[in-house]
Amino acid sequence: MKRISTPRRSASLSSQLVDSLRSHIEAGGWPVGTRIPPEQTLIEELGVGRSTLREALGALVHLGLLEPRVGDGTYVRSSSELQSVMVRRASSAQRDNVLELRTVLEEYASGAAALRRSEDELHQLRELLAEADAACAGEDMAAAGKVDALFHRAVVRASGNDLLIEVYDYLGTALSSALGGLPWDAVGAEEHAGLHRRLVDAIEARDANGAREAAAAIVRLTRDHEAKAPREAEGR
Repeated sequence: MKRISTPRRSASLSSQLVDSLRSHIEAGGWPVGTRIPPEQTLIEELGVGRSTLREALGALVHLGLLEPRVGDGTYVRSSSELQSVMVRRASSAQRDNVLELRTVLEEYASGAAALRRSEDELHQLRELLAEADAACAGEDMAAAGKVDALFHRAVVRASGNDLLIEVYDYLGTALSSALGGLPWDAVGAEEHAGLHRRLVDAIEARDANGAREAAAAIVRLTRDHEAKAPREAEGR
C-alpha cells in the first residue's frame, strides 16, 4: 500500500498535513469511494497529534474530498477539490446552462483537435464511431450513450490542452448524466450520427472551422431534441 508522506515539523503542521493527504488522494492512495484508515491508525502512521489530524481532515471535508458518515467512518468523496466543486455545480445547473457549457468546451476542443490530433487519436475516434453505430444498430441506447461520452472525451483529449482535458474529465460525468436519458427516433439518430462523422472528417482534414461548426451543430441538435421530447410526450 502506498504510504502517505509524513509532514515536516513546523508551525504550519496542519496545513502541511492537508497538502500531504490531498496529494495522497490525488495519486490514488485512497481511491474514491473507499473508507480512509481509522483516526488512531493515522495518528500512529503520521506521527501527529489528534487535534492536528482532525483539523486537516476537517479541511479536506470542507474542500469536498472527504465525507464523514456517522457511525461508519470517513470516505473519499472526490480525488480533487476542482472535481468536487465543478461536478456538484454542474449537477445542480439548469439543462440549458449545461448545454451552453458543453458547446463552449467541445467547440473549442474540436477546433484544437483538428490542428493537433495524432494519427492514433484519429484512429481512436474512427473506432468509437464504429462502436456507436453498432450500438445504435442493435438498439442498445445505454451502450450508445456510453460510447458517445467516450467519443467526446477523446475529441477533447486530442486537443492537446492539458487544462481543458482536466476540466472536461471532471465535468464529463455531470455532463453525461444531465444530458442523457432521452431516446432518439430513427431520423434524429441518423442526423446525430452524421454530425459525428462530419466532425471526425473535419478533424482528419485538419479543418478547424469545420470541426467547430460540427461540434456546435451536435449540441444544437441535442438541445432541439431535449426541447422536442416533452412536447411529444404531452401529445400522446
